[in-house]
Amino acid sequence: MGFFDSEIVQQEAKQLFEDYQALIELGSGYGKFDREGKKLFIEQMEAMMERYRVFMKRFELSEDFMAQMTVEQLKTQLGQFGITPQQMFEQMHLTLQRMKAELEKQS
Repeated sequence: MGFFDSEIVQQEAKQLFEDYQALIELGSGYGKFDREGKKLFIEQMEAMMERYRVFMKRFELSEDFMAQMTVEQLKTQLGQFGITPQQMFEQMHLTLQRMKAELEKQS
C-alpha cells in the first residue's frame, strides 16, 4: 500500500490542513485579542507547527515514491524563497518566540 493510500494519512492530512486554515483565519484578528487570547493563539500555533513537523517527518522517513516526491516538491518550493524545510520551522519558531516576548512586555 502506498503512503497516500492509507486512510489514516489521508485523514490526518485533511485535519491538519483544516486546522491550519482555521488557525490562520483566526489569527487575522490577533491584534484585537486580549492578552490571554494572544497567549492561547501562540500555544495553538506552536502545537500546529509540531503536528506539521511530525507529519513531514513521516513523509521523509517513508520509502513510498509519492511521499518522497512530496518532500522534494516542498524543498523545491521553499528553495525558491531561499530556505529549507528546517529553516522554515526554525523561522516559525523564532516568530512565535518574538510574539511571546512582545506579549511579556505588555504585562
